[in-house]
Amino acid sequence: MNLPFTEPFKIKMVENIYRSTREQRETWIKEASFNLFNLRSEQVFIDLLTDSGTGAMSDKQWSEIMVGDESYAGASSYYKLKEAIKEITGFSYFLPTHQGRAAENVLFSVLVKEGDVVPGNSHFDTTKGHIEFRKARAVDCTVDIAADTSTFHPFKGNVDIEKLEKVLISNPADKISCIIITITNNSAGGQPVSMENIREVRKLSLKYGVKLIIDSARFAENAYFIKLREDGYAGKEIRDIVAEMFSYADGMTMSSKKDAIVNMGGFIGLKDEELFRQASTFNIIYEGFITYGGMSGRDMNALARGLYEGTEFEYLESRINQVAYLGTKMKEYGIPVLEPFGGHAIFIDAKKFLPDISKEEFPAQTLAIEIYLEGGVRAVEIGALMADRDPVTRENRFPELEIVRLALPRRVYTNNHMDYVAASVKNVFDRRDKIKKGVKITGEAPIMRHFTVKLERI
Repeated sequence: MNLPFTEPFKIKMVENIYRSTREQRETWIKEASFNLFNLRSEQVFIDLLTDSGTGAMSDKQWSEIMVGDESYAGASSYYKLKEAIKEITGFSYFLPTHQGRAAENVLFSVLVKEGDVVPGNSHFDTTKGHIEFRKARAVDCTVDIAADTSTFHPFKGNVDIEKLEKVLISNPADKISCIIITITNNSAGGQPVSMENIREVRKLSLKYGVKLIIDSARFAENAYFIKLREDGYAGKEIRDIVAEMFSYADGMTMSSKKDAIVNMGGFIGLKDEELFRQASTFNIIYEGFITYGGMSGRDMNALARGLYEGTEFEYLESRINQVAYLGTKMKEYGIPVLEPFGGHAIFIDAKKFLPDISKEEFPAQTLAIEIYLEGGVRAVEIGALMADRDPVTRENRFPELEIVRLALPRRVYTNNHMDYVAASVKNVFDRRDKIKKGVKITGEAPIMRHFTVKLERI
């Protein structure tokens, strides 16, 4: 018989987690103003809020921490990270930052100005926040099929080339800051972008003289999907696919807390020396000197090692198969999930799950609350709350996708935990007809409100 698939690692350390009661969770979520971000970690049994910085580092990463060089300038850890970034991404110039949104802040301080337009494929929340904070406009050019949760398409994260060219044609060249491709496309369900699509976007960026930047938080997962789904790539190594993806870009931002499997860190990769020089000034202002940029030497060491581990096929196969395991379980229970399954998370279609909850009552947030109450599982809303208000009209924006994301930390949970998560969601699904009211906002920040919003049940 064929040997069953198994994880390419063994467990060396464990951490106890507390299984609370329904009554406790009712109290805790109310005290948290029905915002799952406000819960204390010990109030959560299985935490699928995010895969950012929540992974388990390897023994080799921990050993790298012990030999980190904490020199203020020119630390050996910086050069170790520089070498890893050059080898894996091909970018000759890089700036370390403490995390991905810091990389966006530094780079956009150079590229984005008031009145600019920044087209891309479903900008991530912090990306859009940094753009709108600078009084510029993020334009979503994702393919339409991304909004259809039930139809299979291998690359639902793709940029719609016609939409993108319309934006480029209809705006003066000096008003287009850059084009951003997010890989994988988190806000559209963790969906990958094909190599063909990246090449087509590159052609437009060269045609119109616009820089192409890749938001690279889950670049390795994107390369894995290209290997499995795109013609001509089955026989290629993950790192060769990664190198080709980045060869079409002028720069990248990286939240290393995802595919580099570290708890903190990020960086900017660039090809142009002058852009690097300009960004260096802002890196020093916002982050730290250019050879540490808000990171300790030990964290840079762990990150360098994590880039290599995160681009190993066996690791990616294990990680993405666990996501698919959870998705298959939930699909067997009849739960409406976005298909095909993404690389880092399973996304539940809240509109189909809770059809009686109006968009004004935030069905995805309502569902995330119910899942927590049922089993102590913390998920996150990707819908109208995260979409925020229009910066001009201040009206709520209601995106096509109103989804709940269950993001799996890397190398943290077993499939027994996935069975528990699926059962928790099934129990909510079985009583969905009794959920008739959602939530309303009682307090919110002017931008990126979902992190700190205060809500109450209607």
